[in-house]
Amino acid sequence: MTTPAVAEQAPRLPWYRQLAPRCAAGAARLLVRLPPARLHRVLGVVSKGSHPAGYAEVARARRSVVSVSTRCAGLGCLQRSVATVLLCRARGRWADWCTGFRTEPFGAHAWVEADGRPVDEPGELSAFRTVLAVRRPDERTRPFDRDPHPTDSSPRPSEGSRS
Repeated sequence: MTTPAVAEQAPRLPWYRQLAPRCAAGAARLLVRLPPARLHRVLGVVSKGSHPAGYAEVARARRSVVSVSTRCAGLGCLQRSVATVLLCRARGRWADWCTGFRTEPFGAHAWVEADGRPVDEPGELSAFRTVLAVRRPDERTRPFDRDPHPTDSSPRPSEGSRS
């Protein structure tokens, strides 16, 4: 992933607010060792049943993760992004998790989005092409919400009258 020149700075959290971000960063540390396809599947399962997270909520989660983890504050954009979505998920919310690359100069990066825009990312991400993303499913496209039977008035073969 891309390497920032300077580690991000975030205000230190009081000790009683560090547990959840530390757990999220620790779990993310383990998850980022998975192959990309498996990580994508795991995050997809974790995101189920969540509500959308707002920009301010995701930014707060990201700052919390950065404040408790040196890796998340510096070189670990993948771990930072996974820890951020896990912390949001622990609160019943989900931010869109994205990974991508650019070709000139080549670089890879992982980030989180809320309300359709990257959250607190230094630099411009428009040059990055998204390769993997776990987005919260839209309420209108969930398969179990669709009516399996059309609303037309024509009789179905099994409902037809026997003449």
